[in-house]
Amino acid sequence: MTVRAQATLGACSVVAVALAAASFALVGLLDANLLHNAEADAEQQADSVAQLAVAGRLDPLLQPTHGADFLQVVDARGKVLTSSPNLSGQPAVSATRPIAPGTVRNTWDVAGLGGEHRQQVVQVTTETPDGLVTVYAGTSLRDADAADATTTAALAVGGPLLLLTVGAVTWWVTGRALRPVEAIRAEVAAISDRDLHRRVPVPPTQDEIARLATTMNATLDRLESSGVRQRRFIADASHELRSPIAVLRTQLEVALAVPDPELRPELISGALEDTARLERLAADLLLLARIDAAEPVSAQRLDLGELVREAVDSRRGDRVPVRLELAPEVELNGNGLLLTRLVTNLLDNAQRFAEQRIEVSLRTVPDGPDGPCAVLEVADDGPGIPAEDRERVFERFARLDDARSRDDGGAGLGLAIARDLAAHHGGTLRARDAERGARLVARIPLPEVTS
Repeated sequence: MTVRAQATLGACSVVAVALAAASFALVGLLDANLLHNAEADAEQQADSVAQLAVAGRLDPLLQPTHGADFLQVVDARGKVLTSSPNLSGQPAVSATRPIAPGTVRNTWDVAGLGGEHRQQVVQVTTETPDGLVTVYAGTSLRDADAADATTTAALAVGGPLLLLTVGAVTWWVTGRALRPVEAIRAEVAAISDRDLHRRVPVPPTQDEIARLATTMNATLDRLESSGVRQRRFIADASHELRSPIAVLRTQLEVALAVPDPELRPELISGALEDTARLERLAADLLLLARIDAAEPVSAQRLDLGELVREAVDSRRGDRVPVRLELAPEVELNGNGLLLTRLVTNLLDNAQRFAEQRIEVSLRTVPDGPDGPCAVLEVADDGPGIPAEDRERVFERFARLDDARSRDDGGAGLGLAIARDLAAHHGGTLRARDAERGARLVARIPLPEVTS
């Protein structure tokens, strides 16, 4: 069933149950009220006749007044002492003989008097000088039956009409409310991977459907941006791979064509260098693909300070020495290989541009904007990063000095990978102001301290 049909069926079901309950309650209350009124009138008549019996002033023929249809007075032996004209010559209304004074109210079907209508009979037994005397006063419930029948007929006709109205209104309102949803669905169904620039219509109602459309458009924005980045990444990767492959092929062709065996070692050495560059580029691209796919990685408790120290110690042959300033016991949950790669990429970038100094510092911030975090800074005294390029340097295959980066073997992926690795651990990596050179700051969240 469609949502529209479900909403209509649900509304009609709820209204039907409520209408049935209300109808039963209304008919019951109406019948009880009319029955009470008839009973009160009959009891009043019976009490009046009982007082005449006690005073010994019973008439041979009783005339019922308003509120009673018949009267009958019976003694303790079942003999009819007097009655109304319509019960003249009739036996006692009830074969039961009361044994004590009192009042009994009941609804009977008295043959020949009520016809198809019920009779409310009140039985009043009183003590007279001649013994117990019972007075029967009855009134027809024709008015109550007529009111019940009229009310039931009205409800039988009005109930289905009301249900039909509720169903029609619910169907119309639901269809009107879901019309923007159908427009959104149709637009999304028509969007292909080549039409990610299209957007769904946003209704002006400012309701849940409008928020859904806004969310859908935001999702399409992200998909479009992701598609653009993916196409750009593929194009850049193809370009970066084509260069070392072309150089490698050229060197191999020259080595094959040159007959002088003394030149072959030099050509083969160059080919090996390009092969290593190609291998590093392929590894970087594979790592980026894994990060983009958000593949789960194992995490463990580790000391970030020790990890940074080991990464620096493994690079003793670097061109520029590194000065360390590490806070003790900076423990977090992360992947050691990925965090080591983050530190290594930052050091590679600093070594590429530094002149005489590289400083690496690690500290903790207990009350950062996102809670406690570890702050890793890598600063150098190189040419620095212009303020307008501080975000562009983290783009993939971005080079501020293209020629120099190519000479050094860089593909413009180091800082992009480092930022993605920081984000993979819930942190950030940004370029900050520095008195001289570049200063890259990574912030990685620390686990909350439980007391």
